[in-house]
Amino acid sequence: MKYLTLIRHAKSSWKEAGLCDFDRPLNKRGQRDLPGLAERASHHLPRPDRLLFSPALRTSLTREPLVRAWQLQDDQCLAAPQAYEATAETLLQLLQDTPDAINHLVLVGHNPGLSDLTALISGQPMDYFPTSAFAHLSLDLEHWSTLTAGCGKLLQFDYPKLHAANTDENQKSQ
Repeated sequence: MKYLTLIRHAKSSWKEAGLCDFDRPLNKRGQRDLPGLAERASHHLPRPDRLLFSPALRTSLTREPLVRAWQLQDDQCLAAPQAYEATAETLLQLLQDTPDAINHLVLVGHNPGLSDLTALISGQPMDYFPTSAFAHLSLDLEHWSTLTAGCGKLLQFDYPKLHAANTDENQKSQ
């Protein structure tokens, strides 16, 4: 059994005209959502053996608090250039190259690749995969090279507005 966690980068800014997509920073909401994402991931998910991330600025900034929360070492975190603007099929090929010693892999990346990959692996439609969300899947396999469509089960799907709604309800009931 292997585990895969797919994390979409925090909300990014479109403010700077002429800035290429790869270099877009996080906006205020993205910066605000990051501590909660790192806290929820580190409390509800097993510590990963490896974290892959797209080298785009917004994914690099998203990974930093996750690395701290999970206390990952530098050699556990690898930039994966092919994850930038990748399709589900490209991401699947990337993950199939993971060494079998890795039992829990995290990928910080972009949509629509992440939602499409989640749907492909789990067999469940993923029409909604907002920024700062994560999908945690169990994979019925021993070797990453055998990762294929339908081999996984979605165990958890989490995103900031789930918790904002709970906070709003708690405040209303007080």
